[in-house]
Amino acid sequence: MAITHATDQTFANETGSGLVLVDFWAPWCGPCKMIAPVLEDLDSEIGEKVKIVKVDVDENQETAAKFGVMSIPTLIVLKDGEVVDKVIGFQPKEALAERLQQQF
Repeated sequence: MAITHATDQTFANETGSGLVLVDFWAPWCGPCKMIAPVLEDLDSEIGEKVKIVKVDVDENQETAAKFGVMSIPTLIVLKDGEVVDKVIGFQPKEALAERLQQQF
């Protein structure tokens, strides 16, 4: 699967079903730039089990506020639209993969 970019308007449709990893990020954020290739790798390895959705917090403040995003990157794991995990800050690929596999 490819990584999807969601907006305040499309978020519910993109994340309503299945296992979804949401990356709240911004173009100016250094750690967000560091985690982008990690998410690309995860998508190529387990993308059939987990949908990855990116939300630009500058352009989609409503969604970021709804999930209480105070610092970025914030990664939220949703299962059928419900929050099951939340990670703040850069995470190595192995740590993220392990957290996701607990939700399979």
